[in-house]
Amino acid sequence: MKTNLYFSFVALLSVFWLQAQRQNIKGKLIANDDVEGIHILNKTATKFTISDAEGNFTIPVKTSDTLFISSLIYENKEIIITKTNENSGTLKIQLEEKISALDKVVVGKILTGSLQSDLENSDAKTEVNFYDLGIPGNTKLPLTQNEKKLHDADAGSWGYLGLGFGVNFHKLLNRISGRTKKLKTIVALDNRDKCINKLRTDYESIIFENDTLAKNLRDEYFLFSQEDDNFLKLCKENNQIKLIEYLQQKLKAYRENRETADND
Repeated sequence: MKTNLYFSFVALLSVFWLQAQRQNIKGKLIANDDVEGIHILNKTATKFTISDAEGNFTIPVKTSDTLFISSLIYENKEIIITKTNENSGTLKIQLEEKISALDKVVVGKILTGSLQSDLENSDAKTEVNFYDLGIPGNTKLPLTQNEKKLHDADAGSWGYLGLGFGVNFHKLLNRISGRTKKLKTIVALDNRDKCINKLRTDYESIIFENDTLAKNLRDEYFLFSQEDDNFLKLCKENNQIKLIEYLQQKLKAYRENRETADND
């Protein structure tokens, strides 16, 4: 009798144990824009992951778990895992872009359509710009795609500690996962390429005016020139004399390296 009770108890525990186990589910985020680096958190199991460039992700789940999808450019979303999801091992999630709604603003007086009347009633001054209208303006160049990704991944403050404890988990998770570091490296490489291409356009004819370096080696030379640690800092200074001197020094170093390699 005791033996039967024992086996029944073990069997019952086994059932509960199996039910408690989570299995990996393959999910896909669907949206009209970039779906890389979006956080997917299993709030029930305190497990998290991030999506790849195609919006794919893998995370352990079981029925009734709650997934929380967090992104700066999409509306946050919660998904309850169903038995069908668990059995199929797949999940598709449609994301919706965040919309920043602005209050309706009327600038200036309403025009009547009569040129004479509108001119008489107009308070317009010469060269009205967004500062005059009290509208935030931006004279900087728009961010590149990779710069946008970095901004989204590392945006906002860290939060604060105190009685009202708060932490920027979006920023924290990107730091922990290494995504922020990876994007910083990509942006730095983009900036190096952008700068060296501009220097090549502006100064190639000057650098090679009296130099006989073969044209098929010039690509390699310019790649060699942008590998210096101070390259980006020099680019930002935008000092023409310093840039030409730098390129000439790198050309000399490049030739010396090739001669050394040929002699080995």
